[in-house]
Amino acid sequence: MAYDLEEQEQIATLKGWWKDNGNYVIGALVAVSLAVSGWFGWRNWQAGQSNSAGTQYEALVRAAQDGDLKAMRDAGAVLAENYAGTVYASLGALAGAKTLFERGDLKGARAQLQWVLEKGATDDFKDLARLRMAAVLLDEKGYDEALKLMEVKPAAALEPQYAAMKGDLLVAKNQPAEARTAYRAALEKAGGNEAFRASVQMRLDALGG
Repeated sequence: MAYDLEEQEQIATLKGWWKDNGNYVIGALVAVSLAVSGWFGWRNWQAGQSNSAGTQYEALVRAAQDGDLKAMRDAGAVLAENYAGTVYASLGALAGAKTLFERGDLKGARAQLQWVLEKGATDDFKDLARLRMAAVLLDEKGYDEALKLMEVKPAAALEPQYAAMKGDLLVAKNQPAEARTAYRAALEKAGGNEAFRASVQMRLDALGG
């Protein structure tokens, strides 16, 4: 983002002062002033980036809700190319992956999730992308690849979901004993999430408890 007119005038003034005063002490003071100005300029740039990325993310979500996949992909591409370091880029890729998965475009969903795994803004986003990637692989019968993803220790909040997904994968592999162990682990970690606990208990009961 370019500096606004007032900031440009301030910087020009400081540069002129530096040129006209060779004194070491004055030069040091100017250097400090420039550093402070640069810091606030950086913060302003970051705020501008976040606002622009947020606008693109809102456009992506609206397009997904409207079923306009082209507009959704276009907004996602802008986020990935221009705002990759923002949380909105990761959120956009996750939202895009969800929409594509629901429409049966597993390849497209995997591409979005892979982007988050490689460039996600935080480890929490990567943990969530890994979980959703496992769901895609479950549909593709890539059970072993998905199980490897579930071996990575996620943030504590996602540990129950990782254990439950591991159980689902083991059921798909016809390993009921191991699946029961995974489901029990999910229940132990679930805390007070009653809806999640009920879902896991149902799957465990289907295996004989």
